[in-house]
Amino acid sequence: MDPIKIHRVIRSRRRTIALVVGSDATLIVRAPMHTPMDYIESLVRKKLQWIRAKIAQVESRPRVHRKRFVNGESFLYLGDPYRLRIVSDAEAPLVFHKEFVLAAEHQSRARALLLDWYKREARRKIPDRVTWHAHRIGMEIGPVKITEARKRWGSCGKGNSLNFSWRLIMAPLPVLDYVVIHELAHTIEKNHCRSFWSKVATMCPTYHSSMQWLKKNEHLLQV
Repeated sequence: MDPIKIHRVIRSRRRTIALVVGSDATLIVRAPMHTPMDYIESLVRKKLQWIRAKIAQVESRPRVHRKRFVNGESFLYLGDPYRLRIVSDAEAPLVFHKEFVLAAEHQSRARALLLDWYKREARRKIPDRVTWHAHRIGMEIGPVKITEARKRWGSCGKGNSLNFSWRLIMAPLPVLDYVVIHELAHTIEKNHCRSFWSKVATMCPTYHSSMQWLKKNEHLLQV
């Protein structure tokens, strides 16, 4: 049996090693800054059965067909699918009101227009959710940034700054909220220790189902 290929090693100030199988079935290792490569490779060999199971799980998912941006095609927003309707008399290139309405003369730019719309919504909605949850639990936060990240839904940086992938705007609101709470908990506990998960559970009692949804459906959060 062929050995597992490590596609990328990301070193940071984290204290623990994380093995991540992405939506494209590649293995990414997140490790503390000075972790020796031979130690990482040893850990991968030790976790081989788990990694193969995760890769098999990803590869068994139904294939997501490439979007064609045609009439009736659906696009996710906060977990719900909304159809795309192409019209010839639109007042704007793209508007959203219970459906996406695209001007026919801009159909060649449909993907770019939808991406811009999603990113604007993410910049509007996600910081509001961060502020709401932070105030709810009496927590001070730093700047909130919306990123292009594909493999990492959120992260906590220096000065308790928080970063979130714009793709979260396609996930159900409870899932978005879970990621927000996950990163808020990291402003207190920087690693995934027992105390960290205890704080997540206190702030978001249903976090486990949201976490499972994200693992199972992350491949759907793309345009």
